[in-house]
Amino acid sequence: MAFTLAQKKIAAGTAARPSFSRRCAVVPRAAITLKDPPFALDALESKGMSKSTLEYHWGKHHRAYVDNMNKQIAGTELEGKSLEEIVMASWNNGNPTPVFNNAAQVWNHTFFWESMSPNGGGAPSGKLADAINASFGSLDEFKTQFKAAGATQFGSGWSWLVTDKSGKLSIEKTPNAVTPVVEGKTPILTMDVWEHAYYLDFQNRRPDFMTNFVDNLVDWAAVAKRFEAASA
Repeated sequence: MAFTLAQKKIAAGTAARPSFSRRCAVVPRAAITLKDPPFALDALESKGMSKSTLEYHWGKHHRAYVDNMNKQIAGTELEGKSLEEIVMASWNNGNPTPVFNNAAQVWNHTFFWESMSPNGGGAPSGKLADAINASFGSLDEFKTQFKAAGATQFGSGWSWLVTDKSGKLSIEKTPNAVTPVVEGKTPILTMDVWEHAYYLDFQNRRPDFMTNFVDNLVDWAAVAKRFEAASA
């Protein structure tokens, strides 16, 4: 039997291999990654949040939410979606799927880290300060109400400052992983009141943690940018 040149090359193992794109019928879609905080893990120590807390809270708890979510969405229609899309889809109009808790906690924690700064504390200024005074009467009254939301959230959850398009501010608390985003609201600040957020530094003293957060950790410049973007 006579062999063609192409057949001889295949038999000899010298035939050109198909391109990578042709050999791979399915290209894996990117997973959601763990985003770094906008500061070093020891950068908040002088502000009352220890490196150990960040190592456990961000490095273990937040990482576990990311890893578990990626496992849950692998091979589903949610794989390759943005984090926000995964949160909204898994909320499922108030009937959350198993993916929701991990996805929302990934979103919430990233938002929490980006609400704090080594230069945090002090007071807001400009339009945000005006809005806080208009909505709550004073910064001190805002702090009182914001901490009260965290204190009265039974068990785990979050305290939020949210805004609408008119610039009116309000305070909400949510249980477990729930975020105001799923209700179409725009958060501009959050405080984590899960025990893992404060137990290494404050043990069971949630009120002390919350006071330290609002007095020393809030990045008012970041909150102001969110407020301006929401009001634009």
